[in-house]
Amino acid sequence: MNGKEKRFKISFNSPVILGFTLICFAALILNTITGGLANRLLFSVYRSSMLNPLTYIRFIGHIFGHSGWQHFIGNIMLILVIGPLLEEKYGFRNILAVILSTALITGIIHFMFFPHTMLLGASGVVFALILLSSFVSIKEGEIPMTFILVTVIYIGQQIFEGIFVNDNISNLTHIIGGITGAGMGYALNKRKG
Repeated sequence: MNGKEKRFKISFNSPVILGFTLICFAALILNTITGGLANRLLFSVYRSSMLNPLTYIRFIGHIFGHSGWQHFIGNIMLILVIGPLLEEKYGFRNILAVILSTALITGIIHFMFFPHTMLLGASGVVFALILLSSFVSIKEGEIPMTFILVTVIYIGQQIFEGIFVNDNISNLTHIIGGITGAGMGYALNKRKG
């Protein structure tokens, strides 16, 4: 070679999304090692005493827990595809705000209305990012056709499955995550414009 050989290096291009992925992976390993105890204590939302400090941790922590490898891979693959592009567009603080807002809103709603079931996983975050992504090219006074299609397809599917399919999936969390992502996408683009 002539001394001008290109060297490639790995870049940490999306700190929030990569950090989120690593936390979810660590939570999955911890849950596997503890035989499910980690999910019950830290990484799922269910009705528990408001005097228990872990109740408040779980309002956010549930997005890091997953029931197994398939659940983890299904959520994380979508987050890794969509998330870095959104983090580049909106910045790491805004993406962190979307993730934490989605966690808190879905966690509290689940705690209040579904006391006898556990909620865990990042699917609410996935839906928030999917709906947020449809706002990337929004212009003042226009509603992107992609937003309409994504909303109808994803939210419509969740409503249908919530009514007609009994599959132990929290469709309401998906819908709330999507609404959170859409709302934050609208607010972020309005602030920029």
